[in-house]
Amino acid sequence: MTAPSTFGLSSEARNLHWLLSNLVEEVPGVHSVTVVSSDGLMLLSSDPGLAAAKAAGGNRGPKGSSADLATIVSGIGSLTIGAAKLMDGGGVKQTMVAMDEGSVFVMSISDGSLLGVHANPDCDMSVVAYHMALFVGRAGHVLTPELRSELRKSMESAQ
Repeated sequence: MTAPSTFGLSSEARNLHWLLSNLVEEVPGVHSVTVVSSDGLMLLSSDPGLAAAKAAGGNRGPKGSSADLATIVSGIGSLTIGAAKLMDGGGVKQTMVAMDEGSVFVMSISDGSLLGVHANPDCDMSVVAYHMALFVGRAGHVLTPELRSELRKSMESAQ
């Protein structure tokens, strides 16, 4: 985790950290995961372990920074929300970008917060989307303004 130790955090914050870690550890092909608030600030992030990244031939994350993934997720979220408004498409539920060397998934959590996943290009997209939906279902109701504030402060103190 790029966030500090979960010591001193509320049980809800610790549970979100645990859910995020499990998403990376349990879903094949997932490199890193981030949660971004509606104003584009990173609330949670999980990076691949250094040993696993080196074994795979180097860090496969965006420039190796969880902040880069959060920036990408925020930008994709803004772009798709704008596109949906222009097309009268309603709310954006999920966005997937498939590239030659990877995939990025973005899913709405609640009130503008986003879950972003960076994965292998050959990952099972339906499995990734399923586990993202599970995370959103479990995290959406606890991601209150108070918890978002606590997570922001936790991320700021880690930097």
